[in-house]
Amino acid sequence: MFTKANQEVYVPDGSNPEEALSRTTHLAVAAHQDDIEIMAIDGILQGLKNPDAHFSGCVVTDGHGSPRAGEFGHVSDDEMAQIRIEEQKAAARLGHYSAQVFLGYTSARVKDPSDSALVDDLTKLLQATQPEILYTHNPADKHTTHVAVFLRVIAALRRLPKEIRPKKVYGCEVWRNLDWLPDEIKTVFDVSEEPELQAALIDVFESQVEGGKNYTEAIVGRRIANSTFFASHVTDKATRLAYALDLTPLIEDDSLDVITWMQGKIAEFNAVVTDTLESLS
Repeated sequence: MFTKANQEVYVPDGSNPEEALSRTTHLAVAAHQDDIEIMAIDGILQGLKNPDAHFSGCVVTDGHGSPRAGEFGHVSDDEMAQIRIEEQKAAARLGHYSAQVFLGYTSARVKDPSDSALVDDLTKLLQATQPEILYTHNPADKHTTHVAVFLRVIAALRRLPKEIRPKKVYGCEVWRNLDWLPDEIKTVFDVSEEPELQAALIDVFESQVEGGKNYTEAIVGRRIANSTFFASHVTDKATRLAYALDLTPLIEDDSLDVITWMQGKIAEFNAVVTDTLESLS
């Protein structure tokens, strides 16, 4: 399916790759190794607890540009790329993913709107998996490669016949929290289950955690904080929550302009803040 030398479909249980992709019900398409475990924990948990659900992940970039420090400070780009692939495979085994796809693009190519190769590959992936639920980056993320992946995912989805598009597409939290979204437009996932596994899935990425990024405590803390600060006048109903922006309208109506649509979401936040201030002034 994917023909470039640095592309791979890894199947933790040893199944045929085409079979592993075709049984996928929940799919995450992420920019970097470890983004899947940060943003798509709902899908991972669904795959673990529901025998009819199968979670797969796709990492778009090759890992060459990863930050490094400590014992990884002198690792070359090629060595780091291989380390990150092995870490991602370990996470796939730990989370019992149906398949883990590596597309091997540079960030520069991902961010180049004139380069259609990534959209071509994502279209192939979506045709092979036809997931019910798709998780990807949200358009308000502050990491430009994440936003570029979001845009390429939407472009690929819009190439598909509507009858095989996902039922739901979610833009998830990584490099910007989504607690600012008004509650009525915020998708809330209860991810209280498997707290030890959630930490372990981040700890797998030793090159990042030990190399200077305290992702484990940060991600666990975000989910706990989301739960605690979700509602001000009631006790917590969950111990961990993950937030997402429902992107499904963008694949239900291909005429929607992505920028205009997102500006509308920001305007809704502005309206909520303004209304509160005006009502109390």
